Amino acid sequence: MARYTGPRTKISRRFGVSLFGPSKSLERRNFPPGQHGVRAGRKKKSEYSVALGEKQKLRFQYGVLEKQFRGYYQEAARRRGITGVILLQLLECRLDNVCYRAGLGNSRQAARQMVNHGHILVNGHCVDIASFQVKPGDVIKVGSKPSAQQLALRMLDLTQAVPAVDWLEVDRDKMEATMSRIPERSEIDPQVNEQLIVELYSR
Repeated sequence: MARYTGPRTKISRRFGVSLFGPSKSLERRNFPPGQHGVRAGRKKKSEYSVALGEKQKLRFQYGVLEKQFRGYYQEAARRRGITGVILLQLLECRLDNVCYRAGLGNSRQAARQMVNHGHILVNGHCVDIASFQVKPGDVIKVGSKPSAQQLALRMLDLTQAVPAVDWLEVDRDKMEATMSRIPERSEIDPQVNEQLIVELYSR
């Protein structure tokens, strides 16, 4: 499975936002990395550079590499509706992200690991593909193995203060979540301007 394995704080510092979860390093050094990082923000960026930065932010936030991200864009462009919103919905409905939103991971990386290790069941069947598209009505549940239950309990303790999303019905006692509907744009907070991404790919 392809995924980004490089430095994370450096990426967050480059864009000025925490893309991989809370970071004390980003709080202490809230300027781009490198020798000239403090002065780097003074240089005016081109329209292409701004759009490219928005795309990279969204990619890193959901842990998707370029080839797979382009596939999501092509699927969003093929469907009827607003391409940018559909792109965000496709990313938000990934199984690893749904597990993250349900509190089964304190980060998308932790939720992805839960999926990859076979700890997650979808409608009673084990699914270990992080990019699996969850549909309304699907039930996501933690497997019955003691290791899966123990890991899920630890994650639920870490995320108990995180507010639940309206498009998921989460039962923490049963360690399961049901996707009631597709999330709306106002319920997705990707910290990007998706219209710039659409314009970048449509050039």
